[in-house]
Parts: sequence; structure tokens; C-alpha cells
Amino acid sequence: MKRNRKVKILATLGPASSEESMIEKLHQAGADIFRINMSHASHDVMRTLVQRIRAVEARSGRPIGILADLQGPKLRVGKFANVKVELKPGQTFTLDNNDTPGDNTRVYLPHPEILEAVQPGHRLLIDDGKLALRAEKCDGKSIVTTVIAGTSISDRKGVSLPDTLLGVGALTDKDRSDLDAVLATDDVDWVALSFVQRPDDLAEVRKIARGRVGLMSKIEKPQALERIEEIIELSDALMVARGDLGVEMPLEAVPGIQKQLIRSCRRSGKPVIVATQMLESMISSPVPTRAEVSDVSIAVFEGADAIMLSAESASGAYPVEAVSMMASIASTVEKDPHYPGIIYAQRAQPEATGADAISLAARQIAETLKLSAIVCYTSSGTTGLRASRERPQVPIIALSPIIKTARRLSVVWGMHCVVTHDATDLDDMVNRACRIVAAEGFGKPGDRIIISAGVPLGTPGATNMLRIAYIGSDGQSGV
Repeated sequence: MKRNRKVKILATLGPASSEESMIEKLHQAGADIFRINMSHASHDVMRTLVQRIRAVEARSGRPIGILADLQGPKLRVGKFANVKVELKPGQTFTLDNNDTPGDNTRVYLPHPEILEAVQPGHRLLIDDGKLALRAEKCDGKSIVTTVIAGTSISDRKGVSLPDTLLGVGALTDKDRSDLDAVLATDDVDWVALSFVQRPDDLAEVRKIARGRVGLMSKIEKPQALERIEEIIELSDALMVARGDLGVEMPLEAVPGIQKQLIRSCRRSGKPVIVATQMLESMISSPVPTRAEVSDVSIAVFEGADAIMLSAESASGAYPVEAVSMMASIASTVEKDPHYPGIIYAQRAQPEATGADAISLAARQIAETLKLSAIVCYTSSGTTGLRASRERPQVPIIALSPIIKTARRLSVVWGMHCVVTHDATDLDDMVNRACRIVAAEGFGKPGDRIIISAGVPLGTPGATNMLRIAYIGSDGQSGV
């Protein structure tokens, strides 16, 4: 199944898209990787979805990636005696460790880590920012606040802390249990960690996962932006989670942050996914708004590796249409005459490594000679990532003997992954590459391709060779 676009599409599975037939329709419509939201999926549901995705993969013959999205810490206030209370801006309101039902003067906050960490002057945003409080007095047991904006609060509403660095890590007991269940399947490719605040938050997941899954950091806290380069360095990929980021940061700052994160990831050669409300209106409408189309287009123009659908595909009335629309927008943008110039203007300088030098040379040669494809042999996926970092005009075909590597690369820009045996010698390397390029529809007899690989063959991380080859007249061999 050949895609006519380079940006990838990540579709969330849910009540509207959990059946195997629907998963297959979403894949055919353009979904390259599927997200399982562990906030809503039990372990049994997660395992069933994984099995169904793998069944679709087997029929399609294409590697499909799976992302398990961990819930992260959910901070909520307690309950009220009358479910909901009315407040007035300027009044005093207290959050404390008393578990009795709340009223219009106070409420229980069942999170001692918040009571201990909040300082006078810090903001507390309730219910996605609908109620804003400012801390005035804090003693570790209660937080006396002033209502800044908003007029009501009700049971179990979420709490956001844009000014406070919590002492606890991003991994909760539920997340640990979910992570163990995900790893036990041995069939999930990525794990997304929610509410990352600092590089240390990634350490525990790294220790548990031991490289069995890629680690994707969701950026939705302002504290993460302060140490973003360190977080990118320790992550395998990033997700721009604009929903919670737009609660804890000024809404008008989110577009600039999105651009900053995409460019930082491109410099580092790490995949970056733009998520949340991309085609939100398609939850209930068969067509998106013009503003949503523009929003998706901007992410594609910026060179994001993937764009994500959440409720649109998980619980919306038009999941297949949402994926098809996103694929259509992406394909159209990539054909725009301004697209290459914008992509190239943001290209980062190569690092002083053999892999980067080879990837740069492959891209320059392919574009100068108008070759049909760049073919890279990759075991760990690193060679594919460096090739994608260059954002070449020509297709990138990643050949790997390891199915898990091919699946993990399904989220990477421009990457068409094929699982094949390692080449036995240089002739086999050329013949195999030419045969696969022709079979996958990226070239025809007489076309030229460029091949990058490592000698000795099959040595991970040893990319050190380029070879230009003609696809033979039989389409099965190379010259």
C-alpha cells in the first residue's frame, strides 16, 4: 500500500473504531499508526485492539505502528455537598486536606503533593481554566486562594498548575500497571508519557521499558518547555499535546510553541507529532471548518512527522471521513509549489557524524540526479531517522530485517518501510533494493536509485556507503 504523502497520520481508536473492519477502513483511508488511549482502555480492551491491528497488518502487508498513550497524573478536586457551587471573582476560596464535602468557601484536594508544592502567587486553573485561582497563603495542608476569574466549580473537576513544579514523577501507579500490560503484549511500538515536566520524568519509563518500545514525551506543561532540549535528547519522539498546553499556557502562545517544538525536533532528528482538535468539528460533521483545514496544513508545511486525530476517529460520527480528509489535506499541501521552499528553509545543518554526512550526500545526489528513491538498509532505525531528517524530495524506502523497527518507523516523515532479509553481499544489496523499489511502485526499469548501507552488512549504526544503481530491465535486479 503506497501512500502519496510523506507526513504520517495517527488515528486514535475508541468506541467508534474498535472493530477490526473499521480499523481496516481507517488504515485504507490513510492511518499509518494507531493510538490506544489508556485513560479509557482497560488491559483487556488494549490487548484486543492490538490483536485486531496486527490482523489488519497481516492482510495489508504493510507495517502498522501502535502507540499506547499513558494517562499520567489526573489531578482533581473532591466533591461538594450540593454537587456545584457558585463563586464570585475576588472572593476567598480554600483547597485543603479535609475530606468532608465542599461548599462555596472550600473543597477537599486529595493531592498532598499539590498542597506541599504550591507557593503564594501561583495560579490554579480548574476545569480546563474555566475557574482561575491565585494562591495567597500556603502551609502544606491548605491553600487559601483568591478567585481571579470564573463563577462556579463542581465535583471532581481537573486542576492544572501552570506555575508549580510538582515533586512527584509523571508515572502513576495506574501508569506502571498499564505499562507492564503494554510491554507484556510485546506488540506495541510506542509509549506516550503524559504531563512530562523535566528530563528525570523519563528515567523510570526508560528503566522499565529497556528499549522494548519507543518513548514519546507529550509536551503539555510549561515546565517542560524550560528544559525542552534535555527532554528531546532523552526522548525517542515528541507529541505537541495542544489541549492541556492550551490550558496551562496562554492560548495565543500555543502556535509559536508548536513551531518551536517542530523545529527543535527536526534539528535533533526526532519524530514530532502535532495533536488535539485538528479536525474537531468532524466529530459531528462530515466536513471540517476552513480554520481546521488551515491548522492541519500549517503542521504539514512546518514539516511535522505526523498529525493526529483524537475524538474525531475514536468516538466521532465520521471516523473514516476524518482520516480521508486529513490525508487529502496533507497530500495537497505537499504538492503546493511553496512546500519545498518552506521545508528546506528550516533544514538543520548535519551533525559531524558519518550517518549525517551520508544522509546529506544521499539527499543531494538524489535531488541533483532526479533519482526515483533513496533506499536505506536499517536495523535499529537510526539510518532511516537521519535520512528523514533531511526531508528529501524523493521517497525514502527503509529496508529492515526487523519488523519492530519497521513498525516504529511508521510514524516518521517520508518513510516507506519494507521488511526484508538482510543482504548477503553487495550484489544482493543492490538487486534487493532495486527489486523492492520496482515492486512497491516507486520506480520502473531504467530508473536510478541511491542506496545507503553499512559495510560490513548488517552492522547496526555503521552507515558508511552510498551506491547509485539502475533498476534492471526485468525489474528484479540492479546495475
